[in-house]
Amino acid sequence: MARDPRGQLHAEVLCARVEAKQRLAVVVPLALGLIFALIFLSFGSLRQAALIFLCVPLAVTGGIFALWLRGMPFTISAAVGFIALSGIAVLNGIMLISFINQLREQGRGLREAVVEGTLTRLRPKLMTALVASLGFVPMAIATGAGAEVQRPLATVVIGGILTSTFLTLLVVPVLSEWLERKAKNQTNTPAPELATV
Repeated sequence: MARDPRGQLHAEVLCARVEAKQRLAVVVPLALGLIFALIFLSFGSLRQAALIFLCVPLAVTGGIFALWLRGMPFTISAAVGFIALSGIAVLNGIMLISFINQLREQGRGLREAVVEGTLTRLRPKLMTALVASLGFVPMAIATGAGAEVQRPLATVVIGGILTSTFLTLLVVPVLSEWLERKAKNQTNTPAPELATV
């Protein structure tokens, strides 16, 4: 009985996909954990590291929405796009929080530093997002050879960059101010005195 070469090729492709998904199940959490550790080492604050890392789900939301909007399935190339997107989102958060910290060190009040830092970083962040998104448009609309790999990756990155940029400029400054005020209030609250008999 002769083997069907198409059936064998299909089985090999399916096996390669399963192996790639298994590798990604290890690589993605490892990469995200490494990113968080590097942020923590850089800022020395668990609170600020968590705040910056919040940019990742904000970006991933846009990537998922963009895939859904275009009717594309979650593929290996889309997963690679999410990894790249996580790095971009974290970089945006680092730029914003480090600038706010810089303004605080110069003596600005918390609210003033958050507002000025966000407004000062608005134009560079919008320009970066626009340039990066436009750079991925040819891949997102590709129809030639390799388009099935390029389109999901580009779609994830474009959608994620757009939502990450706007949500980072809105959510992160608000949470930053709230968390800093909360931390300041906890350090200023006097410890309760023990009653003496």
